[in-house]
Amino acid sequence: MKLATLKDGSRDGQLIVVSRDLKTAQIADGIAPTLQRALDDWNFIAPQLEQMYNQLNSGRGSNTFDFDPKNCMAPLPRAFQWADGSSYVNHVELVRKARNAEMPDSFWHDPLMYQGGSDDFIGPNDDIVLGSEEWGIDFESEVAVITDDVPMGVKVQHAAEHIRLLMLVNDVSLRNLIPAELAKGFGFFQSKPASSFSPVAVTPDELGDAWKDGKVHLPLRSTWNGVQVGQPNAGVDMVFSFPQLITHLCKTRKARAGSIVGSGTVSNKDSAKGYSCIAEKRALEMIAGGEPQTPFMKFGDTIKIEMLDKNGKSIFGAIDQSITEPEA
Repeated sequence: MKLATLKDGSRDGQLIVVSRDLKTAQIADGIAPTLQRALDDWNFIAPQLEQMYNQLNSGRGSNTFDFDPKNCMAPLPRAFQWADGSSYVNHVELVRKARNAEMPDSFWHDPLMYQGGSDDFIGPNDDIVLGSEEWGIDFESEVAVITDDVPMGVKVQHAAEHIRLLMLVNDVSLRNLIPAELAKGFGFFQSKPASSFSPVAVTPDELGDAWKDGKVHLPLRSTWNGVQVGQPNAGVDMVFSFPQLITHLCKTRKARAGSIVGSGTVSNKDSAKGYSCIAEKRALEMIAGGEPQTPFMKFGDTIKIEMLDKNGKSIFGAIDQSITEPEA
């Protein structure tokens, strides 16, 4: 099943069901007005949405319309929680090595995770508006899951049962603001502005055999200014699976329905697969030659993030955005 949120002038938008080929859609307000409402009572509402989805795919949907990602908000325009992990330890290792920082052994056994702002996400085709190029603007291509209610202390073997939907993320980072914030010893804040999400969130069954062991075994493509710069496989070198991340999140607290858990920047040890953020490219340049060569993003730059199935069809639709400065 594929779900999206249509812009309607409200904070939370309107839930729509989208066809598997991402060509048509149908408003689901007779079933649930918003995605959050569907997640709040998933066991009752999901079968009704599934029925609508099946009818849509078979050409029997009523009041259908052409699906246009430009008319979409993030699937969850605001969420109760956004917790982003760092499952691809290769990425962390490269960035630390570039600045001659020691890599703690615990990073391979205990996930890194930060809690980001979740009250104002960016739509998949909306501009990323930022105040200065000097902040070191970077994209971060990731995968994320949306959970139902997860109990505190959930075990890894049961955590996957709480994954309801998956989507793609651009976890925007302001690299030049990060060092001073981390030096305070209190984590990210200003250096992590609003994140962007794919037009469509999908149920795990839509991924077929690519969804295995709590990981998505497909390449994640990043295209910067029209040039594909990375296609690492999201299932390769993912040290911590989504069930492991959820277990980490819920060690000391519950997670309520509508919580989003990110994978962290997708990264493969095979550098030929390219990169999912500029910081990793710069780290490789520093390791090789002592100085970074690749600049961060500028106003007017574009970033496209997409995942295709084995038949070359887009699964989530594309995050496709421009970097812009605020209007005067």
